[in-house]
Amino acid sequence: MEKRNNRYHLQLKELSLKDGSARDKNLDLDFENHDDLFKIFEVIKAKNIFEDENTAHEFALGLKLFTEVMLKNKQHPLFEDLRPAIMEFMKKLKSQ
Repeated sequence: MEKRNNRYHLQLKELSLKDGSARDKNLDLDFENHDDLFKIFEVIKAKNIFEDENTAHEFALGLKLFTEVMLKNKQHPLFEDLRPAIMEFMKKLKSQ
């Protein structure tokens, strides 16, 4: 039986750079995640970890994108030392 994931599309547009120049780069990315990301956004927002909603969304999206890559690449040596710390971090986050 095939494991089903939630599918998403992310559109990132470069608006300006810190040197003041305007750019016109775009990235369209289709990806899957085992969690309902919009539910995660609501959970993080409800925990009031951050004062503003945008920061909460950045945190949740970054964390979920990163941890999903880790899950899909469990055996990759790059994550070997980080895995235990991430697991503890996730337990702490979920307990708040």
